Amino acid sequence: QVQVVESGGGLVQSGGSLRLSCSVAGRTVSRAWVAWVRQTPTKEPEFVATMSPSGGNTTYADSGRFTISRDDAKNTVYLQMGSLKREDTGVYRCLVSGSWRRKGGNDPNEYDYWGQGTQVTVSS
Repeated sequence: QVQVVESGGGLVQSGGSLRLSCSVAGRTVSRAWVAWVRQTPTKEPEFVATMSPSGGNTTYADSGRFTISRDDAKNTVYLQMGSLKREDTGVYRCLVSGSWRRKGGNDPNEYDYWGQGTQVTVSS
């Protein structure tokens, strides 16, 4: 049984930083595509970062401010966020693919396991 649990969200002033964590049980993240998406009440999930199983391929919706990383020993995925803006506010969910053969990328259908998310609120 796969479990994906995010943490690290909170209230931060614009220009501040946060590091989100995604603890995964039942699935080895080093053999999976992983991603972070942001959800708001009025928008569809928006991919903010993805990483290939090898870790060699990463994509960002806003290059320069966000960094996705992985600790294989802890089987944990991270999202380091800096220079936060009000528009970064939302629920951040961690996505994990069910197979390394998946294409990954920014296609929600490529990810089998979704965490419940952690709230990030950026004040102006």
